[in-house]
Amino acid sequence: MSENKKAEKITAVKGMNDILPADAPLWELFENTVHSVLKSYGFQKIVTPIVEDTALFKRAIGAVTDIVEKEMYSFTDSMNGDALTLRPEGTAGVVRAVIEHNLVYEGPKRVWYKGPMFRHERPQRGRYRQFFQVGAEAVGFAGPDIDAELIMLCRRLWDDLGLEHIRLELNSIGDAAERGRHRVDLIAYFEANLELLDLEAKNRLHANPLRILDTKNPAMQDLVNKAPKLLDYLEAESIAHFEGVKRILDHNNVPYTVNPRLVRGLDYYNRTVFEWVTDALGAQGTVCAGGRYDPLIESFGGKPTPAVGFAMGIERLIELMKMAGEPADPSTCDVYMVHQGEAAQMQAFVLAERIRDAGLDVVLHCAAASGAGSFKNQMKKADASGAAFAVIIGEDEIANHVVNVKAMRAAGGGQQQATVPFDEAVDHLVDQIIGGHDHDHDHVHYHH
Repeated sequence: MSENKKAEKITAVKGMNDILPADAPLWELFENTVHSVLKSYGFQKIVTPIVEDTALFKRAIGAVTDIVEKEMYSFTDSMNGDALTLRPEGTAGVVRAVIEHNLVYEGPKRVWYKGPMFRHERPQRGRYRQFFQVGAEAVGFAGPDIDAELIMLCRRLWDDLGLEHIRLELNSIGDAAERGRHRVDLIAYFEANLELLDLEAKNRLHANPLRILDTKNPAMQDLVNKAPKLLDYLEAESIAHFEGVKRILDHNNVPYTVNPRLVRGLDYYNRTVFEWVTDALGAQGTVCAGGRYDPLIESFGGKPTPAVGFAMGIERLIELMKMAGEPADPSTCDVYMVHQGEAAQMQAFVLAERIRDAGLDVVLHCAAASGAGSFKNQMKKADASGAAFAVIIGEDEIANHVVNVKAMRAAGGGQQQATVPFDEAVDHLVDQIIGGHDHDHDHVHYHH
């Protein structure tokens, strides 16, 4: 290759999205809010590996599902031949960890997770092949109360994030025996209308007929609307559980719609299922989905243990936050250090460390490729940083053992500047930023 030939750019893998610094404040706001809300309901964080045994997901999700058949990133470990998969969802890994570490030995557990998931599906707005989820799992709780609590937790999160126009859809898919009876009638109904089924529905007819009810094909809507409804097959215990969930939600003024076609796509769900949906993101309107999965832990070899949980897509919620005009603090620091000359640079480093010791965030100006930068250039950088104050050190300040502190966000557009003794600069900044006012005027001289 010739020395002058430009190297070819390598771009991100299709569907794998970069989260750039400009979006970081919104992500941090989301993550901090989620952490705060989950903590307020007694949930503890759990972190599981991104890579798991492929068999884990086949057993948890169901071998005959779109996720397992078409969307999983699976590979063979070249070192030992193990069949591994990048996790397409979070619940299976959490359940595996709960069993492996006997987490419910001392009683029920509320846990939550956050991290990247991977599905090879068509990228679209707010949905990527590597995407981030927050999920919560309540393990060892059998009653309808915990189902309702998880739903109310989500409602609080939407409120705290300033999100509107997210509505709750609710259903019960009963237990295995009830679904079994419904399945027989459902298959018979669709077989009697075989000519109206599309190819995808025909493929699902005997493997996973419940999923046909979730079709987005407009030509099949009338057919599925008239299909046998699972709610009509529920027996007393399942009905009582569902009524219990609705009673708590009604008492707490949580509006919802019972959607008999809401089935969820994973095999391990039973009884309560729910989705939070919006019309603001196009056809794919689900931002959070969950439900009860009592059979899953036993099917993994654990003791019979009831459980319920949800997962939400962070990218989709970030999109909604942007649309709602949710303000995210653009500031990268409290203080920007401006300096000119070697002696000033040395003192700037000393002072920056002292300010950080006091709990404030500091960006110290460092030389760019074009050079150290003039005072004017550095002040532009200070302004762009969103800092509340710029601290200026030059030759005059070094000679007089002082610094200049300039308020970058003064009310009314006026920008106050104070000359402060070097050793008092930290206290002055703490007073200004944390206290909101200056306590000691003896050695500080303001000028405009």
